[in-house]
Amino acid sequence: MNKDFTSTPRPTFKRTLRRISMTSVIITMTFIWLLLCFASVVTLKQYAQKNLELTGATMSHSLEASLVFNDSLAANETLATLGKQGQFAVAEVLNVHNQRFAYWSWNPEDNTDTLGALVSRWLFPVPVAQPIMHNGNMIGEIRLTARDSLISHFIWMSFAVLTGCILFASAIALTITRSLHHGMVSEMQNITDVVHDVRTNRNFSRRVKEGRIEEFHQFGEDFNSLLDEMEEWQLKLQAKNAQLLRTAMHDPLTGLANRAAFRNSIAALMHDASAKRNSALLFLDGDNFKFINDTWGHAAGDCVLIEVASRMVEFGEKRYQSYRLGGDEFAMILYGVHTEPEVQQICAALSQQFVRPFDLHNGHTASMSLSIGFALAWENASVEALLEQADRNMYQVKNQRSKTLSQEGI
Repeated sequence: MNKDFTSTPRPTFKRTLRRISMTSVIITMTFIWLLLCFASVVTLKQYAQKNLELTGATMSHSLEASLVFNDSLAANETLATLGKQGQFAVAEVLNVHNQRFAYWSWNPEDNTDTLGALVSRWLFPVPVAQPIMHNGNMIGEIRLTARDSLISHFIWMSFAVLTGCILFASAIALTITRSLHHGMVSEMQNITDVVHDVRTNRNFSRRVKEGRIEEFHQFGEDFNSLLDEMEEWQLKLQAKNAQLLRTAMHDPLTGLANRAAFRNSIAALMHDASAKRNSALLFLDGDNFKFINDTWGHAAGDCVLIEVASRMVEFGEKRYQSYRLGGDEFAMILYGVHTEPEVQQICAALSQQFVRPFDLHNGHTASMSLSIGFALAWENASVEALLEQADRNMYQVKNQRSKTLSQEGI
């Protein structure tokens, strides 16, 4: 079974960058915290070791007289006095024969600091031993074991201070990082908005705003240059498409809209109920165009067709649309007409436009009339019916004119 990943939400750059920054800060600060804790414990061990050695050296001088005079009671009192001050947990004095001479121990029942005891055993696996000297001779030895509560106090205090400092530094680092990342996110959002608009809406006129970060600013300038080229390319493409569309929809000789454009216009007209109620179609066909072509040639015929188109455009102005269907066949769509007599008047007025002779641009002129047939859009239900009626009426006019000319010739 294929799993569809399209519904899975993708994290945003801002959210991803924030997660990366928070993760990196947390990892970095945790590493620093562990490093500082290790350094602090090692330093504390060295300090406690030296301090315990110094305490042992001091006590050896205090216990010298007790050993010389073999006064174990005085030695016990000395150990108890110093031990109650919290300097050590266990003190043992040995004579020159390595026999216990005096002993004092801190009450272990009061010790509930298990972590402190473990740390103490790690820091001081063996008691500190200091010799007791008299006149340059060793008369005994004192052994001291560190006080667990004193060590744990220093450790917890160190950890608390370090943790507080790390949390404060982390807060400052996160604040600074978010500020820096906000600038990066803004720069990326600026570029992303432009890219999305260009891709979705084809809006090649959009440009990336000037960035405050040098790398993003350079990227924005390069991207804007690319957009300039794309916009220029799009304008050329639009112009080319417009030219191709005009070529496809216009007659190259007369400049009028061609048969394809006529089919589109008449189909749109018949599908527009409001336009259909006040529109009509005219078909125009030259009566003696073949005679002009055969007599003066195709160049002269082209001049006549161009002039016919010019007179139709001049007559229609912006109200009526003219078309060349091919050869000497033309069409015109009338807008804003409401009755058949009104259409007949327009046909008569249009016929007058072709009474004037046509200049053949070869020193000769020629006359050519055009037969005009009309069809009312509101009387026809389909495009085919409208075209058929206009064509039929045009040929009726042409036949009638042919009969009239024949009769006049007789």
